Order: sequence, then C-alpha cells, then structure tokens
Amino acid sequence: MLLIDAANVVGSRPDGWWRDRAKAARRLVEGVRAATAASRLPRPVVVVLEGQARQGVEEAADDDVAVVHAPGSGDDTLVEVATRATEQVVLVSADRALGERCRLVGAEVVGPRWLLDRLDDKRA
Repeated sequence: MLLIDAANVVGSRPDGWWRDRAKAARRLVEGVRAATAASRLPRPVVVVLEGQARQGVEEAADDDVAVVHAPGSGDDTLVEVATRATEQVVLVSADRALGERCRLVGAEVVGPRWLLDRLDDKRA
C-alpha cells in the first residue's frame, strides 16, 4: 500500500499552495489517480487529507485510490492506517517523526520527490 501524507507532499513545493489548500489537495489527488491508472504507482493508494485540504476532495474508497479525511491530526491518522494495513506500507512523507512512527509498525518511508517524479502533473 502506498500511503501519502498529502500535507507534507503538497507543502514540499513552494508553488502558492497555501493560498488555496483545497485546490492543492485536489490537484495532488488528481495526479495520484492519473499516475495510478497509468501504472506508475503501486496499488492500493491511500491519500490522507487534513484541515482545509479536506474541502478539496471528498472522502472516498475505491480499489485503486482511497481518500481519507483525518478527523484531527493527519499524522495520527497516517499511523493508524499504517498500523491497520494488511499489506506492506510505503509512506510518502519527509516528516521525520512521522516516518519513525510508521517505521515502528513496519512501514518503509520515501520522500515527496519519489512521488512527485511519478505524477502526471509535476505541479502537484
């Protein structure tokens, strides 16, 4: 499972995302869906959105890309998803503390650049 810390990935590029967090989240999820459909990303994918970013994409679960709205801390939700996973988890985040928490439950961690290089829309 590819588990994406959307806030961290979006925040890794200074492209004005802070002016419209919902739009930035939508653009990221659209890029993830396109890359998954083109087989550039492993399946399944879970994207965790928090705060204002949740307004950009409805929470949804499908076979390839699920969007989860964190009710509180995005990090806590990411760790919870990683803990419950029945398959190997690859977390996409540059957050060191979050990465360590997820490694403790068996996840591998890669940085945002790994994901951004695989997306259709390099502006995600």
